[in-house]
Amino acid sequence: MRRPIPSGLYGLYGLYGDAWDLLDRKGCGERAADVSDWDAGLEDAEAGAVMRTVVRQLKLWREGAGLTQAQFGAAIGYGEDLVSAVERGRRIPRPEYLDAADEVLGAGGRIAAMKRDVAEVRYPKKVRDLKKLEADAVELCAYNNSVVHGLLQTEEYARAVYSGSRPPFLEDQLEQRVAARMSRQGIVSEEAGRPLFSFVQCESTLRRPVGGKMVMRAQLERLLEVGRFRNVDLQVLPLSREENSGLGGSFRLLRLKDGTSVGHAEVQEISRVIADPKHVQVLDMRYGIIRAQALPPRESMAFIENVLGET
Repeated sequence: MRRPIPSGLYGLYGLYGDAWDLLDRKGCGERAADVSDWDAGLEDAEAGAVMRTVVRQLKLWREGAGLTQAQFGAAIGYGEDLVSAVERGRRIPRPEYLDAADEVLGAGGRIAAMKRDVAEVRYPKKVRDLKKLEADAVELCAYNNSVVHGLLQTEEYARAVYSGSRPPFLEDQLEQRVAARMSRQGIVSEEAGRPLFSFVQCESTLRRPVGGKMVMRAQLERLLEVGRFRNVDLQVLPLSREENSGLGGSFRLLRLKDGTSVGHAEVQEISRVIADPKHVQVLDMRYGIIRAQALPPRESMAFIENVLGET
């Protein structure tokens, strides 16, 4: 008889988004050295807690079915070494692994449901934290003076941004970050109507040819598309302006459902959430001044169209 899954596990389901790295499935019998893409590399307590729960349940279901690791691996099409590494928390099970385990163990979707949680912990903690804040916001305001805001980036533009990092990311690290950035963009939707968005982009971000001419053209077209959403105000702060209150760098403000506001700033390797009301008030005032210095939304759209024509 198979052991029932503890009810506490269901609390994990639905906490995060459903994006994950798409990797080639490894065949039965391949050694652990060939599956480096599965490396756990968990850097924070939250991710570790999720994975400990997941691997514990996988082991309980396998043992409840009376299968050894070798028998289970053969049944789902993976090697015994990989099954062992997953159950020891050394490897992160991919979606295909969980789907196969669910089917072989007759879990009725309970194991497959863990894909959402496993997918999310592959992302860096700062990405998960920011995604939660964005999901809880009723209004998001952002000023950017180096690159196009992450919620507005095309996949090719985002990949070019990360590719320019030095020291460079490994290929799987780069793809992980691109996937994480794309997964956050689900909240930018005209159909949902919420949250409200206000973006101010410095003109320099429109003219800096990140990724080359064609990538930049596609990015400008994406800005024009999102800028027409009814819940999005997109403004441009021209370089010709004598006053620019955003010279201190990019930042964002998030007004949350409970009526509070938080700020967020990121520079180099530091990602900081600003919760002190006094500091948040300063950012709020600064953002209001930046919006006043920028072109109105309608003029900004025309400005972007002109830049696109010149690109």
